Amino acid sequence: MVKNLVGKGPLGPPLIISNRNAQGAFDLQAILDPGKKKIVVAPTMADAVKAADIVFTCLGDDDAMRQTAQEMSDAFNLNGKLFVDCSTVHPDTTHHLADVFTKAGAEFVACPVFGAPAMADAGQLICVLAGPEDSIRKVRPYCKGVMGKANIEFSGQSCSKATLLKIIGNTFILNMIEALAEGHTIAEKSGLGNENLHQFIEIMFPGPYTAYSGRMISGDYHKREEPLFAVDLARKDAKHAQRLAEASGMNLKDVEVADGHLSHVQEHMGKKGDIAGVYGAVRMESGLTFEN
Repeated sequence: MVKNLVGKGPLGPPLIISNRNAQGAFDLQAILDPGKKKIVVAPTMADAVKAADIVFTCLGDDDAMRQTAQEMSDAFNLNGKLFVDCSTVHPDTTHHLADVFTKAGAEFVACPVFGAPAMADAGQLICVLAGPEDSIRKVRPYCKGVMGKANIEFSGQSCSKATLLKIIGNTFILNMIEALAEGHTIAEKSGLGNENLHQFIEIMFPGPYTAYSGRMISGDYHKREEPLFAVDLARKDAKHAQRLAEASGMNLKDVEVADGHLSHVQEHMGKKGDIAGVYGAVRMESGLTFEN
């Protein structure tokens, strides 16, 4: 996202970046802007916010985002600033963030995104925007054509609608991976063969299905040093979805099954576990080894 904001965004002054791990920000600057003309690293998040008009945030979990929002609102006057949160958090958290920032005099837009890291790198994310129309209008120039290939907009609606869609949308991804994992496992055990099934998937379900199918049969799901979609984050999203379902008086049976498999991925691979590792968990459950 930073890469595309720097390369294609309508920026005037340099982009200010900050990371809770300060070295991570300097490493990113070294990769994207070795001349240090387009990116400035702020020593702290408070320093970054103080110097910016529009602030994009993207943190890994709800507690981190809640804490960061409170720290920023307590630190100084936020009048005139616009906060855009791209984190995948529970809608209740989004509602809380909107309340914290607006009470501090700032504007707030929720902007979670759909897309794997490769899509983010290529500027092909799908941005989901929710909040006041006037605020969304200020964010649009940084979304479609810069960070993303398309926008889904809930203009004038509650900011929490964006993360509600993000959480529900992620259940589609989880269910897709579960179906692929089970499909490839039975393809191997029945004698059809994984490559034969993959041909069918390529023709019938091009795009994410084919990409994840390829990751499974190539063994990428257990060979990576760094996960593309970390199992811890996948389980966090699954828990959010289950909480939403419970509050709505229903159960998400498919998500429950997939989350059970994700727990086995955690046990087997720890922090290196990837969401595609559900394939390994289904394989183990079926009498095969986790690694293909």
